Amino acid sequence: MKRSLNIALRAVFLLLFSQLAHLAHAVPRTAFVHLFEWQWNDIAAECENFLGPKGFAAVQVSPPQKSINGSQWWTRYQPVSYAVEGRSGSRAQFADMVRRCKAVGVDIYVDAVINHMAAFDRRFPEVPYDPNDFHTCTDDIDYSNEWSIQNCDLVGLNDLKTESGYVQSRIADYMNDLIGMGVAGFRIDAAKHMPANDINAIKNRLNGNPYIFQEVIGAGGEPVQPGQYTFVGDVTEFNFTNTMGHYFKLRSPLREISNIGSWGGWLNSDDAIVFVANHDNQRQNTNNTITHKDGNNANNVAHVFMLGWPYGYPKIMSSYDWNDHDQGPPGQGASSCSSGWLCEHRNRAIANMVAFRNNTASEFRVTNYWDNGNHQMAWGRGGLGFVVVNMEGFNLNNTLQTGMPAGTYCDIVHADFNYQNGTCNGPTVTVDGSGNASFNVSFRNASAIHVGAKVGVPCPDCSGNPGGGTGGGNPGGGGGSQTDVDVQFTCNQGTTYFGQSVYVVGNNSQLGNWNLANARKLDPENYPTWSSVINLPANTDVEWKCVKRDENNPSNGVQWQGGSNNFFNTSNNAFPEASF
Repeated sequence: MKRSLNIALRAVFLLLFSQLAHLAHAVPRTAFVHLFEWQWNDIAAECENFLGPKGFAAVQVSPPQKSINGSQWWTRYQPVSYAVEGRSGSRAQFADMVRRCKAVGVDIYVDAVINHMAAFDRRFPEVPYDPNDFHTCTDDIDYSNEWSIQNCDLVGLNDLKTESGYVQSRIADYMNDLIGMGVAGFRIDAAKHMPANDINAIKNRLNGNPYIFQEVIGAGGEPVQPGQYTFVGDVTEFNFTNTMGHYFKLRSPLREISNIGSWGGWLNSDDAIVFVANHDNQRQNTNNTITHKDGNNANNVAHVFMLGWPYGYPKIMSSYDWNDHDQGPPGQGASSCSSGWLCEHRNRAIANMVAFRNNTASEFRVTNYWDNGNHQMAWGRGGLGFVVVNMEGFNLNNTLQTGMPAGTYCDIVHADFNYQNGTCNGPTVTVDGSGNASFNVSFRNASAIHVGAKVGVPCPDCSGNPGGGTGGGNPGGGGGSQTDVDVQFTCNQGTTYFGQSVYVVGNNSQLGNWNLANARKLDPENYPTWSSVINLPANTDVEWKCVKRDENNPSNGVQWQGGSNNFFNTSNNAFPEASF
């Protein structure tokens, strides 16, 4: 299942939304954070005190399985068993973290190291694995050869025979154990070094429908490419992080990224995980990657761009300071944001742009674009928000067409908006009756406004507080009301064979709670278009998908609609429609 980033709604609803944007409305959660090497107790507290209220969808956590001893960060990527124990905390603390985060609307994504085990002698009795469970190639990987990429040891790490049913079952047992504790998704580490079909076979052994994204680093001319993995789940788009490094280090005019994501060889937005930096390239390729070490406010402004631009499912990197590649994390107390812990995700410009992305999710497109031909850019999001980025060495003072309704908005890059009472504690931007606004943005800085942060208009659900939106890829239920509404669902291009039909499944009991056995069958009256009216609770956030399955056996003939989950709220006169 993939994260919903673009919401398909009828034109009548979009018009209604733009007219009534000042009213309180629930918003989806559309960005997540990697709390690299944080302890479980600190992540739980961060969910409750910051991530939940700020509207984050999820946290990617470091690998929880038992690994080799050592202080270096990379020891976490050398597992010796699938027991949940290590320097981030105990199994009980891990389970408590998952529960506490889930209670405030924040999912947990586990970094799953399943391609390999530690660089030992191919014997891991705690699993157990013996030499028959590993490939035998110990040569250096030849990246021009697919077999070598997926069968030889990666930097000496024992390469698992992931085509083996036994190995798949051991990996699935580990992941199902985590799912049983409430884990909502997984990052598949080193996915490039496993055939996509092997990963899919493991996925098919998992309980429920966890969110999956896969680490695949694409390189021109290589036989293994990111697009080969999109049928399994989302994929890391390293083109994005490389491009951000080039332009935010000001090596070319910033305006050239106005077509980012549309270039040849890039993943489709619905398949892409995007990030300014990750834990690997910020240490291994610092010269070409934007990190906290860059001057010119580049890290903050690059994140403003990523969270404001409609492409991919964004991940924010939050790490610790380091002086050498191998340096491990500071001691306990990550949530103190001191003693080396950086907490980049708490930077106002980054944290508040999460709410911007959430509040503009239903207009996943660029409108009212402007640039100065060099390092200044501005763009709108269909009248729901507007961003200005100034990486020039001088201030930007300009009146721009925002496309937004008239009013005074909080500049969320430089101020915090109180969603409960509608007040802003810093600079504001006034949009006139024609949609124009004057922006004064200092050099190497940014500005952003959105409809959820309109001064004088409280919007309690816009902040991402529990009850105001949905978690990232988590098949959980939304809040309901005391009245129901009839919603017509439509699935297009639903070509089936005899005995197979098209169903709708989603995140509440009326749509089966993501259980295919309880999915709702649609009517093929206009085959291959399938549709039916389903009664749902009013004022409820709904995530759903079209799916084909056998009528008599829900586990057979399964074919999911491609791309991200579909999202809508039943209070908004939506007509949910999707295609295979």
